[in-house]
Amino acid sequence: MASPNAWLAAARLRTLPLSISGILVGSSLAAPHFFYRSTIFWLAILTTIGFQVLSNFANDYGDGIKGTDTQREGEQRMVAAGIISAAQMKRGMIAIGIVTLTIALLLIYEAFGDQWGYALLFFGLGIASIIAAVTYTVGRNAYGYKALGDVFVFLFFGMLSVLGSYFLFIKQFVLLMILPACSIGFLSMAVLNLNNMRDRVADAAVGKITLAVKLGAKGAKQYHTVLIIDALAAYLLFVYETGFGLLRLLPVLAFLPLFLNVRTVWKNEAPALLDPELKKVALSTFAFAILIMITTILTA
Repeated sequence: MASPNAWLAAARLRTLPLSISGILVGSSLAAPHFFYRSTIFWLAILTTIGFQVLSNFANDYGDGIKGTDTQREGEQRMVAAGIISAAQMKRGMIAIGIVTLTIALLLIYEAFGDQWGYALLFFGLGIASIIAAVTYTVGRNAYGYKALGDVFVFLFFGMLSVLGSYFLFIKQFVLLMILPACSIGFLSMAVLNLNNMRDRVADAAVGKITLAVKLGAKGAKQYHTVLIIDALAAYLLFVYETGFGLLRLLPVLAFLPLFLNVRTVWKNEAPALLDPELKKVALSTFAFAILIMITTILTA
């Protein structure tokens, strides 16, 4: 039986701050004065963490059984290293999937009660999240092997996370909220792109076609730059549309390390050295979300 430390390593805790960034943004924009005291908020956080851990387990399992992780850089993968067997990881995926779906059902009930239309919609989104988490690397048609990972990260980490958590509180769709959702989505894509840039050569060798493999080294660097710029532009447009104020610009400070990251990416010639940059961009995204939360509370 694998040790608890092995399961914690497979859960990849360093990915969790990024995964909840959209929840922080959507919840604080919806209910700045009470979101952190709301059961809805904490259930949404737990649900998101569950989906992220499920995705990490599935990624470990899918790449492990396909032999993709044998030459990878960065954190050690448990299935590929033989520390957790494929059968054990599959059972772990089922267990975390059941727990997460249960929490999601509690969240849906807390948010909507007997509003069955909304409840069914979010139940469907929960099922879609589970499917997306698993099929990123698992199965013959794994979309992570077909350069579609970026699209799904944008949809689930950006759109669904921000707009979904906002809707849980407000019970309505507000078009303007697409802008902060885009910011979180683009930054989450930047994290994935760094991961794929780091593993580009190894992925290409085993037939894992990511967008970084398709774009090549220079193209992936250009794409990374565009993602960071677009994330900033989306937030600045949101500030402009919702009422300009100096305090509203506080979250822009989170982009200072991100632009330093862009410079590092352009100078990089050894992909393995990009691994520390993943943490920097993920934590900068989390800091961006925290600053939006603080700014929203102070200006509400």
